Formats: sequence, C-alpha cells, structure tokens
Amino acid sequence: MKTNKILRLLLLFIMGIYLVACKQEEQAVQEKDSVVIAIGTEPETLDPTQGWGHGNSPIVQSTLVRYNSDLTFENDLATSYELSTDGLTWTFHLREDAKFTDGKRVTASDVVFTLETAKKAQGAVDLTYMESAVAKDDSTVIITLSQPTSIFLNTLASVGIVPKHAYSEEYGRNPIGSGPYKFVEWKSQEQIMFTANEDYYEGEPAIKNVTVVFMSEDAALAAVLAGEVDVAYSSATLGNTKAEGYRVERIASADNRGFTLPMLPEEGKTTESGAPIGNNVTCHREIRQAIAYAIDRQLIADTVLNGFGRPAYSENDGMPWNNPEVKIETDLEYAKKLLLDGGWLDSDQDGIVEKDGITAEFKCVYPAGDSVRQAIGMAVSEQLKKIGIKLTIEGMSWDEIMKVMFSEAVLMGWGSAIPNETYYLYRSEGALLDDFYNPEGYQNLKTDKYLRAAMEALTVEEANENWKKVQWDNNTGTSMKGECPWVWVVNLDHVTYVRDGLSIGEQPIHGHGHGLPLIQNLKDWKWQ
Repeated sequence: MKTNKILRLLLLFIMGIYLVACKQEEQAVQEKDSVVIAIGTEPETLDPTQGWGHGNSPIVQSTLVRYNSDLTFENDLATSYELSTDGLTWTFHLREDAKFTDGKRVTASDVVFTLETAKKAQGAVDLTYMESAVAKDDSTVIITLSQPTSIFLNTLASVGIVPKHAYSEEYGRNPIGSGPYKFVEWKSQEQIMFTANEDYYEGEPAIKNVTVVFMSEDAALAAVLAGEVDVAYSSATLGNTKAEGYRVERIASADNRGFTLPMLPEEGKTTESGAPIGNNVTCHREIRQAIAYAIDRQLIADTVLNGFGRPAYSENDGMPWNNPEVKIETDLEYAKKLLLDGGWLDSDQDGIVEKDGITAEFKCVYPAGDSVRQAIGMAVSEQLKKIGIKLTIEGMSWDEIMKVMFSEAVLMGWGSAIPNETYYLYRSEGALLDDFYNPEGYQNLKTDKYLRAAMEALTVEEANENWKKVQWDNNTGTSMKGECPWVWVVNLDHVTYVRDGLSIGEQPIHGHGHGLPLIQNLKDWKWQ
C-alpha cells in the first residue's frame, strides 16, 4: 500500500516536471517572434515606382493583385477586376479596409498616383503602354491601355501602391505602405529593419521583427556557423557545408546562367556610348550552335553546383510559356559536324579549329567575385576543348563588362516569374542598347511578330502559344536549335540555410536575384 502511494507521488512529480517543461517550451516559441536574414544584395530603393519589388512582392506596400505559389493571380488590394472585350480597359474595385501605416485609407487616387509616377520614372516598371489611369471613386480605378497587353497583371503584381499624400523624393529611403510589414530603419551597406504591420488587413504576421543584413555568401555562411542569423541565402558551391541547428532548403528557381554570343561581325562600329560591336568568331551560327551542343549541362549541375541545380535550355524553363521543344541533348559528334560543315578545320593540328584565317578563340567575361559564374565558365571552357574551340574566362567589374559586352561573350544571369523578360531579351528594337538585355544584337522580324502577338493577346493561352513560337516555331527562333544568341547552361536552386524550428512557408518559384525573392512571402513565415 505504501509502495503504491510512493509510485503515485513519483508519477505526479514526473508529470508536473513534464507540464512545466511543455509550458516553458510553448512560452519560448510564443516569445520567439524575430528573424535575422542574410542576403547578398542590398536594394537601391524601397520605392516600387523606382523598381523595388520588381518581379517579387514589395512587402512594405500592397499590390492590386499578387502571385500565388503556383504563379497564378489572386486579389490583394483589388476585390475584383474586369477587362473590356477589346482588351484596352481594365476596371479594378478596391477593398475598403486597407490603410497606410499612418492610418489613412488606401484609395483609387493612390493607385492612379502610383501608376502615373512609375510611368514617368521609366525604370524597371514598364508602363509605356498605359494611356491613362482614372479614379472613378475612392474604390474604383479605370485604366486604359494603348494596346492589349497580356503582361499587364504581371506588371501590377510587383508595383506596390504608394501614398499620394506622403510621397516625396525621400520616400525610397523611408517608405510607408499598407503591406504586411512596416519600414523601421536602413543602415546603408549593413542592414534594413522591418516590423509587422499590426493593422494589416489580413492580420498581423507571426514574425514581428525582421532584420535583413547584407553579406557575401562566405560571410553569410560564417554567420550561420556562428549561429548569428536565422536564415541565410547561400550558393551551390557552399550548400554542402553542415551547420548544426540548421537545415538547407533548396528552392526551385528560374534563375539561370548562360552566356550571350555576339551575332554581328567586327566592322568597326560602336554603340552610342562608344563600345565596340561584333565578334568574328561568334557571329557564325555554326559556332554558336556547336557550343550549345557540346556542353554537358547535367555534369556541370552535378559537379560545379554540387547537385543544387539542373540543366537550362532557355530563359524560362518550367514556366507555362516555355516551349519544351527547345531542349537539346549533349552531342559532341553533332557539334563537330556543325563546325566541319561550316568550314572550320584544325589545319595546323594545334587543337583549335579555324576558318578563313580566323581561329575559333574568344573571351567570355563574368562579374568578378561571382564564384558560381566563374566555376561554370571554367567548366564550359574545358568541355569546348573537345570540339576545338578555345574559350578564355575573365572576371571584370560590371562597369567594365558594359564596355565589352557587345563584342565579347558575357556569362549572365536571368530568370523571371513573368514573361516580360523574353520580350526585352529578344525584341529587335532593344538590340545593342546600353543595357544588359540584348547586347548580342539579336534581330529577327519573325521573332518580333511573335513577340507582338504574345504581348497583345487577350488570353493567357493565346499569349503562351506565341511566347513558345518566339523560342522555336519548328523552323527558327531564339532557342539553341534556332539562331542561338544565347547558350544556356544551368538553372540554379536557391540554396538557403534555415534555423531549425523556423518555417519559411511555401516558397513560390524564385526569379533571378541574390536573396530578395526569398522574403516575398515573409508574412507566411513562423516559428513552430
């Protein structure tokens, strides 16, 4: 009898300890409401009219519509919208419970002001096709376009609405908005701090305080190993490092790496800024295509990227507007045949083919300090030796790259969750401008026709069919089967270290970017 009493007391004691421990653990989780995030790139501004949030969610501001994780649209500030039968007039109806963090309601006038300001800025947000935006009343916006534009919702999904009454030249450094987070402080080249918007119309986010620090990939990994950050954007070359208390999440992305190949011969011409145009090796299509077929993309993904990636065949692999026919297989014999049929021979037996006194040798430049691009370039260089092409890899600053990119190959990174990118990469009118979209000088009237049809389509299905023909219409196109202005190599997984116990939600497919796509769903993060 006495033994049973002792056992009962012992059991009650153990249960008490267990309940106290559970309570303490629950309290600790409740109290843990902050995160420190290390990313590689500091934004230039937090002003959506100047490009903040382009291709992603701006988090401080709300948007009319936004992306789901499957890249379809859902309403945000808009409760509904209609499109006229001619595709020119969009009518948006706004929710009435959205407020800026100064307490004032978000109205149609703020939407109109934002769009007009973004159009005047002529920056990352392209609204050249918007004729007018009018506030019919506080809750209704009518937007008229000069032509049907299939990518209009994609554009609106990344244009955060700014307050007309509180906008100034300093807004980009001290913004207010109606999004899930409020801006707190920005220390240049160090960090930006945000706090949860307690009046957010969808409810206050679980993560209350957010500090985004700017670190190189090496420094971010060191911070992980020291336990100083909760989340760190890393790279494929570092993703196999084990860190106690952290897991590695590999997030699918459209973030690709490939290189441009100048399509024009050297003729002494220059761009408006004086940069030389043309390359006497890469201007030959058989050279460009032979390079494309000679590359073993899977080997590079497995070795250079440590498995954190996959072969790339276009700027939009896996997207609804991608043409699956652009995929090619590694074929060294076919690559050699292309060169031979084009008149390229290794007459002097030095391992490099030549034609008409021109040796198949050229340079590919990349942004110095980018270890992934450097490693990809070196791997490609080794593989091209097998078909008699000599590729030299050289790191440069972006300012230096802008002076040579019309005459040298450039190892670039693109990839977007919106089809706009295809339009800018290949339209003839964008060739050889002083930006990074079409330095190779690709111009093709048939491609322009498909691009216009895709842009002006009234349905997503019609637009996607034309985006696919841009790449390959069974005869020509921008793909490596066609004119091959680009040689695409790999798509990167976005390698992210995450502290155990933290959920970063269902990440949508990431576009190109060094960390910013990671925080687009910040309102869904939570400690578990």
